[in-house]
Formats: sequence, structure tokens, C-alpha cells
Amino acid sequence: MTDDIAMLTAEALLAAYRAGEISPVDATQAALTRIERFNGRVNAFNLVDAEGALAAAAESAERWRLGVPRGRLDGCPVSIKDLLLTEGWPTLRGSKAIDRQQSWAEDAPAVARLREHGAILLGKTTSPEFGWKGVTDSPLEGITRNPWNPETTPGGSSGGASAAVAAGMGPLALGTDGGGSVRIPAGFTGIYGLKPSFGRIPAYPLSPFGTVSHIGPMTRSVGDAALLLTVLAEPDPRDAYGLPYDGADYQQGLDDGVKGLRVAFSPSLGGHTVDPEIAALVAKAAWAFADLGAEVELAEPDLSGSDEVFRCLWYAGAANLMRRFDAEAQAQMDPGFQEIAAEGARYSLLDYLAAVGRREELTVETNLFHKDYDILITPSLPLAAFEAGLEVPPGSGMERWPDWTPFSYPFNLTQQPAASLPCGLTSTGLPIGLQIVGPRYADALVLRASRAFEAAFPWQFPDLETSLAG
Repeated sequence: MTDDIAMLTAEALLAAYRAGEISPVDATQAALTRIERFNGRVNAFNLVDAEGALAAAAESAERWRLGVPRGRLDGCPVSIKDLLLTEGWPTLRGSKAIDRQQSWAEDAPAVARLREHGAILLGKTTSPEFGWKGVTDSPLEGITRNPWNPETTPGGSSGGASAAVAAGMGPLALGTDGGGSVRIPAGFTGIYGLKPSFGRIPAYPLSPFGTVSHIGPMTRSVGDAALLLTVLAEPDPRDAYGLPYDGADYQQGLDDGVKGLRVAFSPSLGGHTVDPEIAALVAKAAWAFADLGAEVELAEPDLSGSDEVFRCLWYAGAANLMRRFDAEAQAQMDPGFQEIAAEGARYSLLDYLAAVGRREELTVETNLFHKDYDILITPSLPLAAFEAGLEVPPGSGMERWPDWTPFSYPFNLTQQPAASLPCGLTSTGLPIGLQIVGPRYADALVLRASRAFEAAFPWQFPDLETSLAG
């Protein structure tokens, strides 16, 4: 029964609480049991507060007993990526350079919203150092592994969050996405991950990588993501770039379908190489939208130059972050992070401004593209999960993680909502992700299209006991 509860969605848990069938204590204990059994294998959490979570769950259970639940998430277990400030817990960002012995007295906006809505905070999930790369390992926290096959990576930088959700260590997780860091691990671990429009979820402090970085929900269902986004999108005055709050309930209209939508399908987004097995399954999924009532055709925006622009902004952000630390602290950092920071320090101000200018052009290009198309569909990733502990696939000849993530980082530059949802398995049993991208601010549309596919092709989440118990 514990395992059954651990794999329920947040929506199902809330319905069960309302009906008096189970309690938040049951759900929290189920998640903690999974963590105790499997975290040593996957390394999804670097901090677990079992005592605090169970105490909060008991308080939630009493509120439900009295018929006065708090907010939208009362009693739902959730994990926090260790880049987000959390009162009472250290936020170490995967780095030995962060002093653990300091006052941790403030919640990031997203964490504050969770508390206000009664969510049960389980602990902090692992990240590469400062979230700098698309896989999850760090000098401080070691290697995080994929529950589908622990020899492979869950992706990153929200790899701990995705591994936790996939393994039943809580139905909800907070991730961050600066170049795909929600969608990459969602694709590799077979869960749902949404990068909302920039500014939709308030952020504080702003990521050291600047305005390419977003916060997003990671869940096992589209409905849970809509529920979580509704909560996280509530305003916070500490965000310098937050969108005007519109009070949207993203669960409303979620099942309206895609009939009549104009869908562009780009198999390669400008000619990028995709593993043939993945290409075939993504194409099948994309054309299935026609059977759901949408008008589907091959089309893509011109995103040429995205790679150079992203690297300039990302590496310069790393350089700016690195200079905040003394030489002793820098020497303890991930060698890869040190390398990109050194490269970022070599960009001139004019180089940076040129990148900003091209970023603006890319945004205009996608704005115009979406005058003709409601959504764009692409692969989430061109390859399946590879060996854990490596930045790039072995033998690939690639140098850095953006070499194998060409479908994700362009939409950080343009700040559009983009989601990854599972659409099949490789012959070796690893998940494949389908990416759905919408116009800026059309977060509800991306969720709606995601839900239509999920409803037509429900994802049968397997029992991962065998792989995790190895």
C-alpha cells in the first residue's frame, strides 16, 4: 500500500484526502519510505527532513479532519532543488565553495508559495555545481543516477528533482531551467517538466546566469503541473522581472483539447542530428496531433546562431559568478565549471552586446512564427540517457553539454513556455521526450496541448523496483 500511495499524483492525493481515504501522513510516509529505500542508489536528495515533514503532515491531516485545508496543495509532498533558498535548510548549490554555516532565514518566492498552500517539504534535491550543466554530478554531492537505469544519467541540472519524481519520492518537485534544466531531465526520466514563460514564476535572487533561467514544475502528470504552476505563479515583490499577475487557474480549460490548433512539427530544428529510433517515435507522436483534431505541418522558425548566443550569455554568467569567490574556493569547483567561466571571462562587452542583439532577433523571429502556428513540436532531446558522471556521451566527440541539447536552450533565449512529456521508450527501455513549445505567455496552451496528448496516450509508469534495487 505504501508504494501505491507513493506513485499517486498530487491531484489523486488531494481527492483521497477530501474523501477521507488516506491522510497526508500516509502520503508523506510513503514518499519518505521510497527515499529511504532508493536514495542511496540514485542520489536524488542531498537533504531530507523526515521529522519536519511528518510534523507538517500531521498538522495538515488535522486541517483536513476539520474540513479547513490550507490553499491548493495541503498535504502534498514536494521537493526543492538545491538552488532555491529554503528557510532553515542550507542551500549549497552543489558547491564546496558555499559556507554551510550561515543564516538560512529566507524562502525563495516559489518555496514561500508552497508553504502558504500547505505543501509538505521533504528536502533538497541534487544539482550540478550552480546548475551549470545538463547532467547532475558535483564535487560536493557526487553523481545522481536515472531510476530507469542507474548506470545512466537523469540529465540536469534538475536531475535530482526528476529522479525523485520518477522514483516516487514525492509527486511534485521544483526545478530550474536555464538551458533545458527542467526539460532535459524530464525527457531522460519519463516525467512531465514545464519551463513556463520567463517571469511567470517569480524568482529571487535572480539566477547568476541571468534572464535565461526559469523556475518550473516537475511532475508525473500534466494536471499536477497545472496545479503547481497555479500556485507558483502567484506574485512576489522581490522579482525584478515578474509578469503582471493575472490570477490564472491553469487547471481550468486543461481538457479543452487541440481541435483546430495549427501545429508546426520540426523533426530537427535546423538540421540537428537525431537518433533514428527517437526521431521515429517523436514523429509518430507529432503526427498523432492530427488525429486529435489539430492541423499539423512541417515548419520551423529560424533559430540559427542560438548556440553562439547561448554560450556567450551562459559562460559570461559563469565568469561573473566565479569572480565572487576567492582563489581557494575556486580551486574546489567542478573543473568543467572553471573552464566555461574562464571562457566566459574572455568575451568582450561588445561580444556580449552582440549576443543580446541576436537574442532579440531570435525572439522576434519566434513571435512572428507563432502568428501562423499555435504550437511547435520537436524532440525534447536527440538522444537517450547516456552514462552517468559524464558531461557528454562517451565517444561522441562532443565537448560541452550544449552540443547535445539543441532543442532546449533556444527557448530559454526567447523565453517561451516549453514542456517535455514522455512519448515512448527506446529498445533499451529508456524514455523518450516530446517537446511542446508555445508563444510567449501562452503557458495554458502548452499545458492544454500536453494534456491532450497525455489523455490520448496515457503513460504507463513502470514499477522501477528491479532497476533501483540493483
